[in-house]
Amino acid sequence: MERKIGTVSRGVRCPIIREGDNLADVVVSSVLEAAESENFSLGDKDVIAVTESIVARAQGNYASIDAIATDVKAKLGGETIGIIFPILSRNRFSICLKGFARGAKKVVLMLSYPSDEVGNALITFDMLDEAGINPYTDILSLEKYRELFGDNKHEFTGVDYVDYYSQLIQAEGAEVEIIFANNPKAILKYTKNVLTCDIHTRTRTKRILKENGAERVCGMDDILTAAVDGSGFNEKYGLLGSNKSTEDSIKLFPKECFDFVENIQKQVKDKVGKNVEVMVYGDGAFKDPQGKIWELADPVVSPAYTKGLVGTPNEVKLKYLADNDFKELNGEELKTAISNRIKEKSDDLVGNMAAQGTTPRQLTDLIGSLCDLTSGSGDKGTPVVLVQGYFDNYTE
Repeated sequence: MERKIGTVSRGVRCPIIREGDNLADVVVSSVLEAAESENFSLGDKDVIAVTESIVARAQGNYASIDAIATDVKAKLGGETIGIIFPILSRNRFSICLKGFARGAKKVVLMLSYPSDEVGNALITFDMLDEAGINPYTDILSLEKYRELFGDNKHEFTGVDYVDYYSQLIQAEGAEVEIIFANNPKAILKYTKNVLTCDIHTRTRTKRILKENGAERVCGMDDILTAAVDGSGFNEKYGLLGSNKSTEDSIKLFPKECFDFVENIQKQVKDKVGKNVEVMVYGDGAFKDPQGKIWELADPVVSPAYTKGLVGTPNEVKLKYLADNDFKELNGEELKTAISNRIKEKSDDLVGNMAAQGTTPRQLTDLIGSLCDLTSGSGDKGTPVVLVQGYFDNYTE
C-alpha cells in the first residue's frame, strides 16, 4: 500500500544530562526506547538531531565571568574599550557583558538602532521618521536618545536594555558611556580598542575597524578560544552561541563534536542496521513576523553533522509541473507524469524553471529549524528530535 505520511518530526525525551555523561549512548538508547514505546521503526536517511545545549553540558563547556574578564583584559588592554553591536538579550549577552566590563576601566557601549542585529527593537522606524533621525548617518548620545525617545521597554521582556546594560557595567566597577550608531567607525572617536559583538556581520565589522585605525579589534568569536584558568572554550566560535548558565557563568557553544555525531550514526547502524544521519542543532533560522526577531543568535544552526546532510535540497515544484508542463492532465495520468518527471530529474536543478520557488537553503539549516520548533526552548524535555521521511518525495 502506498504510504500516506510524508515528513514526521518527533521530540524524544531523555534523562537530564550532566557533565561527563556518555551522551552518544544516552541519545541512541533514548531513540530506540521511544521507537519501541511508540511502535515505530527507524529507517535509512532518518535524521537524529541533538540540541547543542546538552552536547555542551555533557562536555562541561562552561566559563566564569572572571575567565571572560581575564581574556578581555589580555586582548584589549584593560583600559577604555568600545563594545559595539551587542544583541539585546539577558540570556545571550548579560553575563558576557559583566565579564567584558570586569576586564576594563571604562566601557563605551555602542548600540545599533532602531534594533539589534537579530531584530530586538529599542525603538521603531516610525519613531525615527517622526524625530527626523537618519539611522545610517546619525550618532546619538544617551542624552539625545532619551530626549527624543524617552524610556523604551522591550515588547516581550519589559526590559529597558539601555538602562539594564548600563547598570551591569557599573556594577562591575567600570565607567560607562552609551552611544547609538550603526557605522562601526563611530566608536573610533572614543577608543581604538574595540570588541565587536555582532554575530553574522562580524567579519565585515572587524575589517572596517582595522582599515580605519583601530589598534586592537576582537569579536566575541575571539574571546575564550582557548581555556583560561581551566575554563571551557570554543576554538572556532569563542563566546558566540553562549547562553547564561548562572548569575556568574555561561555555557559555551559545544566544542568539536563531529566524532559525536559519527558515533551515534555507527551505533544505530550496529544495533538496528539503519543508515541514519545525525546532527547537532541550536537556533533555527527563521524570523518571527510579530516581533520581527530573527531566531538565529547562534553563529550557525548546526556545528556538526554527518556527511549525508551536506548540501541543499534538489527538488522540483509540484504545483509548477501541474500548472504548466502537465496542465492538460488529471487523475492517475497526472500523478504518473509528475512521478516520472521526479524520477528523471537531474542532480543539479539550478536554473531549471521547475525548481523555482523551492527553498535554496542548506539542509542543516532547514532541518535544524524544524528541530528547534519541535523541541522548543522551555520545558518540553525533548532535547533529541527524530525526523523521518524528510528525504522522501512524491514517488516514494
